[in-house]
Formats: sequence, structure tokens, C-alpha cells
Amino acid sequence: MEAPLKSIKELSPEENLLPGTPLCAGCGGLLALRHCLKSLGKKTVIVNAASCFTLLSVYPFTPFKNSWLYTAMACAPAGAQGVRDALDILIRKGRLAPEEDLKVVVLTGDGAAYDMGLSSTSGAIHRNLDFYYICYDNEAYGNTGFQWSGATPYASKTGTTPSGKINKTGSALQKKDLFEIWRSHKPPYLATISLAHPVDLANKFKKAEKFKGPKLFITLSPCPPGWGVDPSLSIRLAKLAVNTGIWPLKEAVCGDVIHTVVPRKFKPAEEYLKEQRRFSHLFKPERQEEAIKKIQEMVDNYWKIYLPILKRESV
Repeated sequence: MEAPLKSIKELSPEENLLPGTPLCAGCGGLLALRHCLKSLGKKTVIVNAASCFTLLSVYPFTPFKNSWLYTAMACAPAGAQGVRDALDILIRKGRLAPEEDLKVVVLTGDGAAYDMGLSSTSGAIHRNLDFYYICYDNEAYGNTGFQWSGATPYASKTGTTPSGKINKTGSALQKKDLFEIWRSHKPPYLATISLAHPVDLANKFKKAEKFKGPKLFITLSPCPPGWGVDPSLSIRLAKLAVNTGIWPLKEAVCGDVIHTVVPRKFKPAEEYLKEQRRFSHLFKPERQEEAIKKIQEMVDNYWKIYLPILKRESV
């Protein structure tokens, strides 16, 4: 078995996503995608659901060295099925050499992954489609005004869940757990990743290569205009999300969950929240203690399940 990477110096120097895109400065999803495509390599075809990243490749310009196909928001996995089937038929007929085969990658935002495309995704997983599914999760519909999505966390302000006199808290609903939704389908591999942990990210793609079937990667994607932060803070926020326990870095291999990065000491969730304008109403004009406490309790309750398991495994 190939040894995992231990240092950022061991990351591939290959660049399959070139600079000069029209996306927002500091886009966390774009920074993560660069590392994803380094790991996947050039022999990849990307099926891109309508989203912020659709703006990456606008004819006649593209930053991708890979092949790229645009689909509507709800049907990228169905598009991936067509691409995968076509490649398999060409190989079977001898019109494409096996060594020229391409990895099929679905690329979506959280709007498609958690909401509009969930039905077609479920079907693709059920059919055991051999593909990678990369979701850059900025926790709202970022391309059309930062409206609420199924990935929007509790208490976040969005274009459709503002904080005001009637509702001081912002979003009243908790974020869907896409990791567990996928895991219930029993795919061979799924993982959460972070742009602040590129070595962990690369090792997860290396491991996923060994499996045939659906493979999920969700990356938390700081969105400077939507989250109300300076573009220079994206990596800092990604690190804080991991260090507060809000964004657990984990994988599930054939259903078994393994946490790959666990902070020695968790920072308070408040340190992550107070950096972002979308949560500013929790602190000013008056501090919303109950909402802040509820967020911390949600984080604590998650780790109460997994920390005892991790301690047992380390003995």
C-alpha cells in the first residue's frame, strides 16, 4: 500500500486549474478545487452543475486543462452517467485504449448537492456509478444573492433569512447532514475536506482511487461576499471551522467513519462565528446568548459521540 503524504512539500506540482478566473477573490471553493484537480490529474472530465463555478468556463475561455461539461442544476449526476457509459462503451469496442480512460467528476455547489440535485444523486449512487462528486459548500445559494439553502447553518443570515424584529436569529433550521445522507446509501468512499488541510485532502483522493463506485468529497468553502469577510481570511476561517469542531474532517470507508484531523483542544465556536458578518447579529446590538449556546451545544453533542470512540481507538 502506497504511503500517505506527510508534508505539503510532497503535494503534486501539477496544475490543472489555471489562474485568472472571474470568481470572487478569496473564494474558498476555488482554492480547494485547485488541490482536488492536482490530486485527480489531467485525465478527468468535469460535469459542472449550474452554480458559481459555472462562471469558471465561459466560452471561449476556460481555466481547466481537463474536459468540462455544463448541466442544469438538478441533473449533473445524470450527465455523469452518460459520460461514464460512453467511455465504457468506447473502451469495450476498442475505440478507446483503457489507459486513455477518464475519471468522471461531478462538481456542484451546496444548492445542487443538498437540495435540487439530491434526487438524481441518490439514483446515481444506487446504480453504483463510478464517479467522484465534489461539493463546494458555501452554505447558501451564493451565485444568486446568497439565499438560504439546505446547507445553511442555524442562525446564519442570508438573503431569505434576514435577522430582524420578527426573527432575531436568522435561519431557524439546522444544516442537513449530507455526509450521513450519502453514507446511508452505502457508497465505498466519502470524505469531508478543507482548503486549510491540503495534505489531508490529497491523501483522501489517493485513498478514494482504490474504490470503484460513487465517491463524495465535501469542502467547506468560505465565501467572502456571502459570509461578509475579507478575501484574505478564507484560509483562517477554514482552519477555525476545523479547530472549533464545527467542520469535522473525516472519511467513511465502506461505511466505517474515521476522523482524520482532530484538534488537541477545541476552540469555542464563538471564535468562528464572530469573524463573519452573517453571524454579526448574534453579538450586536445585543448578544443572543441562547443562540450562541445552542450552536456550541450542537458542536459538543457531535463530538460527545465520536471522541470516546477516538480515545478507545488510540489506546
